[in-house]
Amino acid sequence: MTTIAVLGSGSVARALADPWSDAGHTIVVGSRDPGRTAAERPLPGVHVTGLPDAARAADLVVNALPGTASLDVLTALAPHLAGKVLVDVANAVETDAQGFASATLYPGGSLAEEIQRAVPAVHVVKTLNTVHVSLMAAPCTLTTPPSAFLSGDDPGARRTVGALLTDLGWPPEWIVDLGDLRTARAPEAFPLLVGSLVRAWGPVPFAMSVAR
Repeated sequence: MTTIAVLGSGSVARALADPWSDAGHTIVVGSRDPGRTAAERPLPGVHVTGLPDAARAADLVVNALPGTASLDVLTALAPHLAGKVLVDVANAVETDAQGFASATLYPGGSLAEEIQRAVPAVHVVKTLNTVHVSLMAAPCTLTTPPSAFLSGDDPGARRTVGALLTDLGWPPEWIVDLGDLRTARAPEAFPLLVGSLVRAWGPVPFAMSVAR
């Protein structure tokens, strides 16, 4: 099994830590304030530590940090990330007055590509950023099968991340391998549609799905 460092201690970290732990992986959560996180947001059975220590201890790292902060934080952690697979689930967007995405921070590119350029010794794989946090480890609760996309330059890294998605309850046929990291640009634009969907449907959990 794998030691997985989830960088970030918010709702995404909580959604991923428990099911991966239940699947037999060792989970370390990296927080900018580990003492406060352990006290205010306890994660039973999961070790909470600082970001550098978490990244250093892991075989695989998950970027569950806010998209606006991800690039700076991960660049600083570069020495601890070298040679590892980095799973990027963040969305880097500007928001409107209601908190919905109004523009992507990297037009003509993607956060995933920016991370890969800034930390070239890691294998970045983009996934799960088109899925509501409550569904990341519960895709089968939707009435329509959702899609989980994989984008990354290293085919082996994409296979590794695909296997971790199955541990979260994703059937293999719902996982779509898009290819190299440039393909992350389209999924990273999905948040621009979220505000309109919430206004149309209300605040119900949903995910992107491709029908064929």
